[in-house]
Amino acid sequence: MGMGQGWGWDRVHPWGPVPVVTVGSLSRTMLILTCPAQLQRLEGALRRSLPLTLPVYGAVMNINRGNPAGLEVVVDAWPEFGAVLARRRGEVPVDDCYRNTSSVFYRDVGAYRALLETPGCLRWDSAFHIIGLQDGVTAVSEAIAGAKGIELDISHYYTYMHPNPSTMPEPRLDPEVRVGSLTPAHVDLLNKTWRYGGNARSRQYLEELLRLFPNLCLRDGAGQPLSWALTDPFGAGTHGYTLPAHRRSGYMWTVMVLAARRAQARGFPAFGYTATWNQAMQRLQEELGHQRLPGLCSYILHNPSLKQA
Repeated sequence: MGMGQGWGWDRVHPWGPVPVVTVGSLSRTMLILTCPAQLQRLEGALRRSLPLTLPVYGAVMNINRGNPAGLEVVVDAWPEFGAVLARRRGEVPVDDCYRNTSSVFYRDVGAYRALLETPGCLRWDSAFHIIGLQDGVTAVSEAIAGAKGIELDISHYYTYMHPNPSTMPEPRLDPEVRVGSLTPAHVDLLNKTWRYGGNARSRQYLEELLRLFPNLCLRDGAGQPLSWALTDPFGAGTHGYTLPAHRRSGYMWTVMVLAARRAQARGFPAFGYTATWNQAMQRLQEELGHQRLPGLCSYILHNPSLKQA
């Protein structure tokens, strides 16, 4: 915690006064929500604003269920916040843009920009991602980056969400195919096949996903992985992949149905992001009843030259 930081107290509400960590001046204040009552209340507020809140909502759900990835939530004000950001707690190496990822949602874009510009909110001298579903997320990063003279690498994705996975069609598996999970022992296979992997930082990130979050894998009779999907710290289904020799066999269709049902069983929304060029995955999700949300999800990499190659 940096200079000017101290302990503040929220106004009295039905749960009573709750502690927050306050950072910054009166004009720019960042509150780190630390109390379970605050975080439960925030989860409810984000649920009422779905689906735009999805990336932050999933993070807060994970925080409220053991916080396996060590995330924390910061807001500009409480309880009437104008912007909320979920980020990694503690220090992350400056070249680790995989784990140094934050998700955001705002009610007021001006409050969102002020939050990002608050000292201590983000390390602008590191490689980091911001994920958000609102147009202003990209505009704010571009404005701040322009003022600071830093580079951005912006990618856009479609967001797909299934309204009720229990209605998805029943998967049919070949007798020799088994449903199982990946383990950290499979991390090298994932790092080699992942489009954005292939380095030490991506390997560390993938190992963390395998160790901390649910995943699903179809295996052949010898126990070798055929097709799989993971879950990220923000609750999104991610890293869906079928080995090339086993494509066009319906394996990803089965993986997506089972993964969505398992997310629903845990109380999480069944959602994920698909590249705008990946028409095959888009068609598959729409066939299964996923709904594509309006607009685009922005993945914004700040300081791309600093990330590990």
